[in-house]
Amino acid sequence: MQKQLIECVPNISEGRDADKIQDIAHIVETVPGVKLLDIDPGAATNRTVITFVGEPEPVIEAAFLLIKKASELIDMRQHSGEHPRFGATDVCPLVPIANISLEETAAYAHRLGERVGKELGIPGYFYEAAAKEEKRKNLSNCREGEYEGLATKLADPEWTPDFGPAEFNENVAKTGVTAIASRDFLIAYNVNLNSTSTRRANAVAFDIRERGRVKREGNPIIGKKVLDENGEPVLIPGKLKAVKGIGWYIEEYGIAQISYNLTNVSITPMHIAFDETCKAADRRGLRVTGSELVGLVPLKAMLDAADYYLTKQSRSLGISESEKIKIAVKSLGLDDLKPFDPKARYH
Repeated sequence: MQKQLIECVPNISEGRDADKIQDIAHIVETVPGVKLLDIDPGAATNRTVITFVGEPEPVIEAAFLLIKKASELIDMRQHSGEHPRFGATDVCPLVPIANISLEETAAYAHRLGERVGKELGIPGYFYEAAAKEEKRKNLSNCREGEYEGLATKLADPEWTPDFGPAEFNENVAKTGVTAIASRDFLIAYNVNLNSTSTRRANAVAFDIRERGRVKREGNPIIGKKVLDENGEPVLIPGKLKAVKGIGWYIEEYGIAQISYNLTNVSITPMHIAFDETCKAADRRGLRVTGSELVGLVPLKAMLDAADYYLTKQSRSLGISESEKIKIAVKSLGLDDLKPFDPKARYH
């Protein structure tokens, strides 16, 4: 039988304390067969994306140990950051890599969640392919209200956790809640603007992301929301499918960014998200100055971007892989904010 491989990409709510980040991330290396691939901290978001890979059993053991260590070292009562969050290990998605289906990976996500709830007393929700009901598939629904809204959320019968205690006790006040998923590979990708305005960044994000924006009467920003027959807000879809996005201001860089999750790069690849964002920003009097990758990216995504820009320039695609990577980095402005090391970024 061919070896099954899954990737785990936990996001922890700590991006500033290097010692804590290292202690949490490197716990996964105590499990034989698990390879730690990447640690990507962000000071402004106060969040770190950790990536490791292995066969399913070792990976879910390593994920459990990481969630446990994060719950010991991170106190959510003291946490603040730009990124939406509601737990010390905010999300813990499992991604099928080789010889395993999304459905099989979801079964491992369920096993992990049950153990986290029973042994650590941390409540949580299953999302994406691991979701137990439709409204919980979308992470933003699960995380609505963030950490500050947990006491109310956990008491709401509509949001009884999928695992762990349904109460905001002293332990949960410290650890918050964890969301565990089985999902396809996504690219976490930020686009930089020549602005400091979160509102303007959000306007561009709403132009682009699949969900779009809420329809309003009169003023598109402060006008009354238009509701459908079920009392739900009517949405004006955005330009691109399989794209989630929000705008924020990053104090670390002194700029506003649009933070995207590209959930299916065969539908919307990185270079299309970048180009369409450039167009939308230009229409609003803004300029894109570059972009930033968070965590890892498939090598193919970089090569596809290079081919796209080489084709636009009427240049031959018959150049070396290393030259194509340079073209992708410069075309997307991936070195706008800090040096970009390709070998540490793709797999």
